[in-house]
Amino acid sequence: MLARYADLRYKAMAARQHGAKAMLVVAGPRSPNAGELVPMTFDTALAGSGLPAVSITGDIANAMFRSAGKTLEEAQKSLDSANPHVAGFAIPGVTAKVHASVVREKKTANNIVAYLPATEPVGTMAKPWIAIGAHYDHLGHGEAGNTLAGKEDAGKVHHGADDNASGAAAVLAVASTLARSRASATSSSGCGPGEELGLIGSNAFVNAAGAGRSDRRISELRHGRPDAGQQAERAGDRHEPGVGKILEQANIRGRLRSPAASADPYQPTDVSTFNAASVPSLSFFTGTHADYHKPSDTADKIDYEDLDRVVDFAAAIVRRIGDTADAPAFTKVEQQMQSGGGRAGVRVFTGTIPDYAGDVKGLLLSGVIGGGPAEQAGLQKGDVIVEIAGQTIANIYDYTYALDVLKIGQPVKVVAHARRQAPRDDDDARPAK
Repeated sequence: MLARYADLRYKAMAARQHGAKAMLVVAGPRSPNAGELVPMTFDTALAGSGLPAVSITGDIANAMFRSAGKTLEEAQKSLDSANPHVAGFAIPGVTAKVHASVVREKKTANNIVAYLPATEPVGTMAKPWIAIGAHYDHLGHGEAGNTLAGKEDAGKVHHGADDNASGAAAVLAVASTLARSRASATSSSGCGPGEELGLIGSNAFVNAAGAGRSDRRISELRHGRPDAGQQAERAGDRHEPGVGKILEQANIRGRLRSPAASADPYQPTDVSTFNAASVPSLSFFTGTHADYHKPSDTADKIDYEDLDRVVDFAAAIVRRIGDTADAPAFTKVEQQMQSGGGRAGVRVFTGTIPDYAGDVKGLLLSGVIGGGPAEQAGLQKGDVIVEIAGQTIANIYDYTYALDVLKIGQPVKVVAHARRQAPRDDDDARPAK
């Protein structure tokens, strides 16, 4: 219930909404790291907090509090009581000059793409391409904040053998298999970066001129662990007409035992980018395990025989899709709303797909989910949400916190504008069903 109030981004948003010019943060004497400066961390999105925010030491904070006849210990103790009647207080006679300078580090990563030309006549199909892909980035030393490593493994190399070195290897193996056989469609094989940071590589691929607009796609290949019992989950296959039969034919030798199928194309990985671009997609996934996003995800734990089976299965699917006269038709699927809470108690379903790489003031949408409240309200890919229910939205975190206080089924006003266009009001936006 109180989790969101502890987040520094929430404190910054609240301060900004109340007209603060800056925010000073101190780790109080009752905190685990009492008096220490708060380190700057990266938390997925590029968004800033909307006002200068700096960390100060306990000694500086105590000197400021003494001028108001208060102590930092007393102030923190009263706030820790969670008593709703505990209020802040003025600190007269104290002037603080704040200079906050954040230098953004920009680095370049590349999509790595190769293609295999068709060796057979391609017929009249306008875009006879099949793309096979995987993401090749991982977590480094876990400094980005999305590591699941325990304290004893903090800062260690996250090898990422199964997320997603196994997938990148599978792409190369599929490409090698296809190169040794005839092909009725041109195949594009590639590995992209930035999946862990917000599907950056796949978004760049899709948005590039002419790229990602293949008639047929398999994306993405990942994971080769034995934990999944030699099963390959295929995201978004059952809703594509005609694909089910191809999958059965590709597994005619039964190398994959009882492969489980999922009809949900809204997976938190690169496949969702292609689904949003209306490209029929499949995703191969052999399940999570105890080493997920930890330094212990090492190469010795990969089941290489199982990975070979997945590669053979994927290559067979590519060949059979390439031999079909018509590309599989894309079918838009409405995402099923899941019951229960999410991050910091968020319970509502909006149907928005944020663009984590966007550096704009507001929430930039990389897409909307079919049939969801956002689509029903008229929101579209490329829109920037700047206000919801009276709350100014400067970044994705403001948006998340604003959803915390909304009630399911109650319409609210959303203000959004198309990027580089004049603002508009979406008065009937409904962020909850």
